[in-house]
Amino acid sequence: MTEQKFGPRRCRDTRKPLAGQCPEVVFYRCAECKTLFPVTGEKALEEKEILCCQHKAEHLVPYPPEQAENKIKVSYQITGGFNDNAVQVFWKAEKPESAPEWIYLKTFTGGYLKYVAETKRPPVVFALADTDAFAYCDEDPCLECVFRCKRGFVIYIYTKGTGLVYLPLDKMTAHWQSGAKDKA
Repeated sequence: MTEQKFGPRRCRDTRKPLAGQCPEVVFYRCAECKTLFPVTGEKALEEKEILCCQHKAEHLVPYPPEQAENKIKVSYQITGGFNDNAVQVFWKAEKPESAPEWIYLKTFTGGYLKYVAETKRPPVVFALADTDAFAYCDEDPCLECVFRCKRGFVIYIYTKGTGLVYLPLDKMTAHWQSGAKDKA
């Protein structure tokens, strides 16, 4: 019998964390210096007044990826199984101004922000640990089954050409039932 390995990033929780554990996040950006302000909290996040460069920062209103498909296509894949859990974010930009400036992954316990260099090619990888790395199974890549371990996570992508796009991690496919993985 093979002994099961427990990696240092592995979640040892016996049940999935609550999706509402982390407060919502709203983004503001200074039009002058381009400083980003991710704001978390419970109430009236959209009504905050953040001042930067003696101006009120712009509230970035997210919209679904379907509204930006003619400029950028966004997708993701969950990899790593139990021990090396990660979310890979992929994109295909039609023009350079539609390439991501930054990507934010909202998780069960907080969030991860990564700035994307102009020369960076997809994917951007967010390594997960502790509660954010909770997984029901050890499949690599994720089978996108009915358990949807990362439901509650949201990817936010900001580009000059499209603004702020959000993509919930809630894909579910039935290819794992059809045996398609065995045929590939």
